[in-house]
Amino acid sequence: MVKRTIGGVERDYLLIAYKGGDKLYVPTEQIGVIRQYVGGEAPTLHRMGGSDFARAKSRVRSAVREVAQELVLLYQRRVSAKGHAFPPDTPWQDEMESAFPFVETPDQLTAIASIKEDMERDVPMDRLVCGDVGFGKTEVAVRAAFKAIQDGMQVAVLVPTTLLATQHGNTFSERFAGYPIKVEVLSRFLTAKEAKKVIAGLKSGEIDCVIGTHRLLQESVEFKNLGLLVVDEEQRFGVQHKEAMKRMKENVDVLSMSATPIPRTLEMSLVGIRDLSLLQTPPAERQPILTYVGEQSEQVAIEAIRRELLREGQVFWVHNRVQTIEERAAELREWVPEARVAVAHGQMDETQLEQIVLDFWEGQYDVLVCTTIIESGIDMPTVNTLVVERADLLGLGQMHQLRGRVGRSGQRAYAYLFHPRDKVLSEDAFERLRTIGETTELGSGFKIAMRDLEIRGAGNLLGEAQSGHIAAVGYDLYCQMVTEAVSEMKGERTEEVTEIKVDISVDAHLPDDYVPSEDLRLEAYRRLATVRTEQELSDIENEWRDRFGPLPTPTQSLIAVGALRVECIRIGITEIVTNGNEARISPVQLRASQTMALRRLAPGATFKEQSGLLVVPIKRGTHPTTVITELLHELFEPADH
Repeated sequence: MVKRTIGGVERDYLLIAYKGGDKLYVPTEQIGVIRQYVGGEAPTLHRMGGSDFARAKSRVRSAVREVAQELVLLYQRRVSAKGHAFPPDTPWQDEMESAFPFVETPDQLTAIASIKEDMERDVPMDRLVCGDVGFGKTEVAVRAAFKAIQDGMQVAVLVPTTLLATQHGNTFSERFAGYPIKVEVLSRFLTAKEAKKVIAGLKSGEIDCVIGTHRLLQESVEFKNLGLLVVDEEQRFGVQHKEAMKRMKENVDVLSMSATPIPRTLEMSLVGIRDLSLLQTPPAERQPILTYVGEQSEQVAIEAIRRELLREGQVFWVHNRVQTIEERAAELREWVPEARVAVAHGQMDETQLEQIVLDFWEGQYDVLVCTTIIESGIDMPTVNTLVVERADLLGLGQMHQLRGRVGRSGQRAYAYLFHPRDKVLSEDAFERLRTIGETTELGSGFKIAMRDLEIRGAGNLLGEAQSGHIAAVGYDLYCQMVTEAVSEMKGERTEEVTEIKVDISVDAHLPDDYVPSEDLRLEAYRRLATVRTEQELSDIENEWRDRFGPLPTPTQSLIAVGALRVECIRIGITEIVTNGNEARISPVQLRASQTMALRRLAPGATFKEQSGLLVVPIKRGTHPTTVITELLHELFEPADH
């Protein structure tokens, strides 16, 4: 953002650089037409006036239309299908829920209420619950499963890994203990004979609830009366698995769960098409994670591991190079001989990998040296120290999710993010590490990490192919396109937003000493540019007074220009430009009585009916914004319009 003085008037402008060195200065009152690019990688620059971006936009728009069409069709098909309507809660349901050892978060309670409402309708449920690991998704699923079983229906819980199947198996069995409910796990850890027995139990109806990996999707698995399907981390299943899931989903209530957050904007645009519940409140006992960012230090690492061993906890050590991971594990065994160290990475045989992670979960090892595979889905309350090597190579979203793997049990957790001693960090890497190092859980850095993850979330929700389209036009514009396409498919009218140009020769800006942070100034200008009513403008003015103090003269002028824009929206004027001692206003339509009033209110003003142009003289020493606003208000009184 730069300040420029043009024609004796000082203003803030947004400077946009194009390919080939062209520059465009955008006045802050037109900031509403600019969107911040948030995408996967650094975007490619286009030439000013070139057609590359327009082509990319039209490609994305047609792809978005297809997605919207598919979503609307799916929704219509679901609404017309007949499902099973479950009865209201039983006394057992209340009893089981009150035995929950923690206090539910407000988000959890809202999600549970929505799910029960869905289940009690005779339309098949299709709800997605999003929330980070440890924010209570499993308990939500437990209560839905219990409700289905109370009505004599079976429940299938589908998970991507054997370890998750084991974890959920334990949770469900513990919560259902004391009730005549049979819970089984179907995964690779069963012998052929055991698996056969589980499959037979599902067919006969003897098993009420089964938790399994994609083994559950095999054609040999049949249910007596499946009523609820819970899918955990749906995006981690392959295409064939998703096809098999579709067969299972026919007329069955479906509850999907995901740890990748879904953007609020996208949630709003999909209202009535995909039912979403967001779990965003951390549980009360979660403490912020103490984060140390610094040069790699053998001494710090040894102390961190020993401190964790002293309180009988465990350590995740992230080393993201498979070639040298065994060497690092050997060094750790030398440094801390009393620690039992295991290695896990994605290139291992799947069965072996699962066995190691399971052994670690059961406490047979103290330190797990692994690649970033621990990023998603694993719930290990006893792991409260995380060490990450070469943190400078990781994205913010990745670091945020890795850090979220520790501090799950209410214990104080530590995260050590190391960068190499002998390397100068790039500016980007330095910024990422500085951001994640600010331990405030919900600081601005957290929001940036969320944006990174939300892009993945949007891709997961709408199909992986969409990630490329998000990168092409940026996340904000993409979300707007989805909203428009969905409204179009639903036959809703979208309101055309007309751009209003108000170019008045007055000092109207936020001085640097009034709002020192450029980010805050940008955000303030952006909000002012979207104002459409007097009430919204008044809210902004009060907020600025509250946050930054009394309004200096240039800021009062800025609010006055905002008031004039609101007046223009009300009347239908799209352009006001002052030039020397006159203001040109268009398009204007005046009735005979208004033309008479104009002569009285603004002597010397001229009105050209054919072109709809009104030219008003501005006397020296008067404030043009006030003169024009008062004139328009008198000519087009609200009652008149």
